[in-house]
Amino acid sequence: MVTRKTKLRTDGSLWQHIRAPGVPYRALTRNIQADVLIVGSGITGAMLVEALAEAGLEVAVADRRAPTMGSTVASTALVQYEIDTPLIELTKKIGKRDAMRAWRRSRLAVTSLHAFFRERNIDAEPRDGLYLAGNRLGARDLQRERELRQTAGLETQFLPRAHLRERFGIDRSGALLGFDNLTINPRAAATQLLVRAHELGARLYAPADIVDIGHRRGKVVATSRDGHRIACKHLVLATGYEFPEMVPMRGHRITTTWAFATRPQRRRLWPEECLIWESAEPYLYIRTTPDGRVICGGEDAEYKDDAGERLLDAKLARLQGKLGKLLPDLDTTAEFAWSASFGETGTGLPTIGAVPGHRNCWAALGYGGNGITYSRIAAEVLRAALTGEDDPDADLYAFAR
Repeated sequence: MVTRKTKLRTDGSLWQHIRAPGVPYRALTRNIQADVLIVGSGITGAMLVEALAEAGLEVAVADRRAPTMGSTVASTALVQYEIDTPLIELTKKIGKRDAMRAWRRSRLAVTSLHAFFRERNIDAEPRDGLYLAGNRLGARDLQRERELRQTAGLETQFLPRAHLRERFGIDRSGALLGFDNLTINPRAAATQLLVRAHELGARLYAPADIVDIGHRRGKVVATSRDGHRIACKHLVLATGYEFPEMVPMRGHRITTTWAFATRPQRRRLWPEECLIWESAEPYLYIRTTPDGRVICGGEDAEYKDDAGERLLDAKLARLQGKLGKLLPDLDTTAEFAWSASFGETGTGLPTIGAVPGHRNCWAALGYGGNGITYSRIAAEVLRAALTGEDDPDADLYAFAR
């Protein structure tokens, strides 16, 4: 097995009930060749295949599931530049210079994504972000965080309790207001990118479960469970939270989160419909949809195969209680509820780069609450690597770190 098979999600997510473009794909029934093979057809694989196909490479994609039907369909898709690890904490972990580089690159990625989606007619809603004081960072800590972000060139406002209550109707000791994040429908965005990649000549194969990777005559050879081979110059693992067995696991862990979506309730939404999340453990995160629903998630816990479904009712009740307390005007009745697996690292940064000990094999593994932002960074870093260019921030995400 190339990846450890994982129960990535429960059924019932909102995105499963919204129509998305059909993606042209077929079964892998013979041996083929390509410049690049991407294993995984979620949002990360979709951004990669579109970027590499547009760069003129012959690209094939293989997935053991139908396109976008792994973790992507369960994503709550808050596309933020704010990294899960606050800048004051990341500075302690990797140094001030690199921490600021990582935050700036995340900011650049979201800005680029906005233009990227507009150019491709993919719906993306601009949203500011409200980061609430909690049991991780209090109001004083948030003021220090704001100062460091300002030093990094990241415009941020600190809102004390009175201003927060007056502007947003939220009673907390303080919050940081950041600007120009995004929300998307992750399944629709991924399918549109896969369709575009297909139009550029990329080939998509599913179900195609890659069970072995080797080298022969200077090429990487991937073998499917059915015995068919894909020979390529480069192989990219975009397998999300089904972690590749050939990739070092040190510093990574898999976690389960829970989420629900309300009915549409446009008149009850909070002012400005900004993204909201807490500096807390476990933390709550909230967004709206174009039709006026609220998506709320959190209550993260250690991953276990049956935890997502077994704990769904209890976690849903806790999320509804927290949401109702934070924003009392909302109807917290759930029309859709689901759980999902996601990965975390000690720094909150993704792993993107050459896989140690495996020539011409690359990994694009995004983690935490910034998965889609990191998908964009992965597409930029790996497009540069595979076309003979250098990305100035590639070292931030490499295995060597």
